[in-house]
Amino acid sequence: MNFFDENTRYSGPTLTHEMIKRAQATLGVRLPGAYIEILRERNGGIPKRRCFRTISRTSWAEDHIQISAILGIGFDRGIDGELGSAYLVQEWEYPNIGIVICDTPSGGHDTVMLDYSECGPEGEPQVVYVDEDRSVLTLAPNFSEFARGLLDCESLQKSEG
Repeated sequence: MNFFDENTRYSGPTLTHEMIKRAQATLGVRLPGAYIEILRERNGGIPKRRCFRTISRTSWAEDHIQISAILGIGFDRGIDGELGSAYLVQEWEYPNIGIVICDTPSGGHDTVMLDYSECGPEGEPQVVYVDEDRSVLTLAPNFSEFARGLLDCESLQKSEG
């Protein structure tokens, strides 16, 4: 797959079936298969491509957002950990619509989440961007489309310049 760069700052232990089951029980949702498949390559990390085009302006840019990392599972900074999604939703007052799955360069002022509000805990969640004003912008209908839509940020900056 080769989705992540070499930096392991956001990476946790090798993903196991037990970790997946425990994370889903802790979070109360079924995690998307495409998300789990990426975590099988590495359990969280910095993607090679970190920008995603948007249809409207965000606090980040005119036509895109940027992420720092895809968060893994089964450790303190994983989505199910002590400093994971539940903590981040409470700390940053994100809408209670799902699971925080990305770290962003803003350090918490905005985020990317799996949004279960329409599909329920067993469904296929949309991927949404939560801006610093807590407005929600749909990025992709599912995690697979989100991952495929990530772009090299330098290519976006060149097209702007």
